[in-house]
Amino acid sequence: MYGNNSIRKVVPFYYFCDTKNWLYKMSIKTELAVIGGGPGGYAAAFLAADLGLQVTLIDLEKNPGGVCLYRGCIPSKALLHVAKLIHEAEEAKKWGIDFGEPKIDINKLRDFKNGVVNKLTGGLGQLSKQRKVNFINGRASFQNSNTIIVDKIDSTKEEINFEKAIIATGSLPATIPGLSINSPLIMDSTSALEMNDVPEKLLVIGGGYIGLELSTVYASLGSKVTVVEMMPGLLPGADRDMVAVLERRLKTTFEKIYTETKVVELKENGNSITVKLEGKKVDTPEQTFDKVLISVGRKPVTDGLGIENTKVNTNQRGFIVVDKQLKTDDPNIYAIGDIVGGAMLAHKASAEGKVAVEAILGHKVAFEPNAIPAVVFTDPELAWTGLTETEAREKGIKVEVAKFPWGASGRATTLDRNDGMTKLIIEPETERILGVAIVGVGAGDIIAEGTLAIEMGAVVKDLELTIHPHPTLSETMMFAAELFYGHATDMYRPKRK
Repeated sequence: MYGNNSIRKVVPFYYFCDTKNWLYKMSIKTELAVIGGGPGGYAAAFLAADLGLQVTLIDLEKNPGGVCLYRGCIPSKALLHVAKLIHEAEEAKKWGIDFGEPKIDINKLRDFKNGVVNKLTGGLGQLSKQRKVNFINGRASFQNSNTIIVDKIDSTKEEINFEKAIIATGSLPATIPGLSINSPLIMDSTSALEMNDVPEKLLVIGGGYIGLELSTVYASLGSKVTVVEMMPGLLPGADRDMVAVLERRLKTTFEKIYTETKVVELKENGNSITVKLEGKKVDTPEQTFDKVLISVGRKPVTDGLGIENTKVNTNQRGFIVVDKQLKTDDPNIYAIGDIVGGAMLAHKASAEGKVAVEAILGHKVAFEPNAIPAVVFTDPELAWTGLTETEAREKGIKVEVAKFPWGASGRATTLDRNDGMTKLIIEPETERILGVAIVGVGAGDIIAEGTLAIEMGAVVKDLELTIHPHPTLSETMMFAAELFYGHATDMYRPKRK
């Protein structure tokens, strides 16, 4: 059914659209249609092509990349790199080096960010051609369980008859009911990354990872940033002891952080927005800002997909229901990434895309990871993987915790950044590593070792006996393992009996 021997049949025909225009409509047959060219979609399409399937990839953008490359992960990290540089230049004054006040050319900064995006998305376009993936630029909608109609960017239509399909349309920024006002002074994560200007006073509604990352960027560029979060603390999914390390530094970077606080009203007043806040810790209920960034999560993109013409079902929150092979209730259609819920992370979508392709080919696979790493690219970075201490407590799972503070790390000291910590979550009976959390500079680059340890079923002794290079931040993983046994070389903390 699948393989290199299948022949694509292209059957062109015309149809009458209106009294003035004839539109060309082409019908093609493909073994696999992938809707959505983000990290999940293009990973699935590329693997399928590598394994011999005939693949059609459909996306609204000129090249694959999705939200991650165009309006998310990549542009934000380019700007966060600049933010880090500005912070380090300021910190250098303590070491006897003064670069002076930074002069920011917002146009050049935007060009740099756009250049990064164009380079990566253009590269994906080339990879599509090299793999002979049929990339169609347009919006797809299911007609039935074997047919998709694509409204192409050039105003023509294309009909695709597929044997299997993967939905990878991702998510878009969520809004707050009752606070949606149409104003150029109100931004979401997409418009915030366009970097049209740097407001003097910026309110960020939402203390999740997107809100904090964008707050970090704007604060470094000169905005006085206030963050409002309705939950008791920032980054609700992370352990409180790790968030506390990050929050201490953010309080020196941001103008104000309000937790357990709601925004109850937004009103535009010419060139500013008046905001009413409601919360126990709010000192001034009514405040004025030059711009407001709303970052309160994301919601799945299913509107206009035509899934009602298939057997695909969604849950109460609008996410597509899938099994462990990412198959929907329609045997011909799979779904991956943000649209199926769970962790809304690019690398999770990519992994799901690969599992879906393997399942389509009949391989015995399932998406059952023991750990999915998450990274918040603030300063310091915060990363975790596997079981958190908070989850263990909520689920009644008995664990032991080993923490190594970076104040005892030689490498952290050379960087003048001792504000970090590495934590291991351990199963007491077996000493198996169930989770890892790291807060500190470069945490996102270290967390992969913890993910591998969990997936391999490693025990603490494995980590302790693994020789790490010195002096590095990665050796804090080994030091935390040594602390579990009470004999860490760089810290005296005997294990309690």
